[in-house]
Amino acid sequence: MTIAQESLIATKTFQADLDFLTKHTPIVLLESKGAAVAVAPDYQGRVMTSTVDRGNGPSFGWINRKVIEAGLLSPGQRKGKLEEHIYIFGGEERFWLGPEGGQFALFFQPGSKFEFDDWTTPAAIDTEPFELVEQSATSATFRRDCEMTNFSGTKFLMGIQRTVRLLDDDAVATALGGPALPDGVKCVAYQTDNSLTNRGDKSWSPETGLPSIWILGMYNPSPRTTVVIPFKAGEEADLGPTVNDAYFGKVPPDYLTVHDDVLFFKGDGTHRGKIGVTPARSKGIAGSYDADGGVLNIVTYNVQDAPFGYVNSMWEHQEKPYDGDVLNAYNDGSPAPGEPPLGPFYELETSSPAAALKPGETMRHVQTTLHIQGSKEQLDAIAKRTLGVSLDEVKVDP
Repeated sequence: MTIAQESLIATKTFQADLDFLTKHTPIVLLESKGAAVAVAPDYQGRVMTSTVDRGNGPSFGWINRKVIEAGLLSPGQRKGKLEEHIYIFGGEERFWLGPEGGQFALFFQPGSKFEFDDWTTPAAIDTEPFELVEQSATSATFRRDCEMTNFSGTKFLMGIQRTVRLLDDDAVATALGGPALPDGVKCVAYQTDNSLTNRGDKSWSPETGLPSIWILGMYNPSPRTTVVIPFKAGEEADLGPTVNDAYFGKVPPDYLTVHDDVLFFKGDGTHRGKIGVTPARSKGIAGSYDADGGVLNIVTYNVQDAPFGYVNSMWEHQEKPYDGDVLNAYNDGSPAPGEPPLGPFYELETSSPAAALKPGETMRHVQTTLHIQGSKEQLDAIAKRTLGVSLDEVKVDP
């Protein structure tokens, strides 16, 4: 191994990322039995990264060191070409709000066009801090009040609360639907309990736009990382399309394979593409497998009734603004010929139902993330139990 290769591996450890982060922003460190999670209050209480081994384990979250080093001029103020639209700090689990596009978009202001030049991430979920209101060794709670205006001109007075907590062994077994993890398997598991409250004096109405809670995670890609999303089989007329792969242009077949009840999507960070699964098809779970690192990643969310549907984030005027996806995955790559990727990274994302809240009402969205490291045989048994597939099946067909 060359000195350059050793240096690259060293920078991918949790400790290296933690050392870097603490030089630039306050970090809340949650720890239990060697597992650790690093949370950044100034970056909206986002989980920046986590590890199965606090001492010398890998770092699972993708961190944009260039942007973090550049810093902020002041809260809510961007600088530089990249930061005109979004301040990409990275981080493996962050709080956002939907919808992104459409006539009720929160990322496009009234009178703008559904084009990248007019796309802007709201400062409250981009550059402005969340307040740390409670902390223990294994959990932290954050709060933020804000106001947002959607594309149609509707104003929302919002109250946001977010708790990040490490899960104990019993909670991990429950999340995986089986017995305790076998000896030799390492795991870091955490849950975020996210809530959105209507702080105004008017009800939020479907006719003028509804927001939703949107949780996204940026992970480090690798040549042999594959996203796995099991889904309910059935007719398109009953359950909708098996997958929406038209967000950024149709995903080519060498990056996406769709079977009767499961899909595989590359998470290698070499081609920009996004996919989505409808709430009627979702089983409430998604995952990814890093064959090189020997890591199985699992993401679940609280499946709940959605009387007003799920917001549609497509960048267009929509005939069905509440016919959106509940599960998404994104693979980063060049956004245009000759342009560099944003990361590269890949993402797993979940969304709450559209929040038709009366004054004082609250909607919750709970997401659980597990990173499990072990032998292929050990991880295979877990993949079969949770995702319904063996690891040998997890591949995009050529």
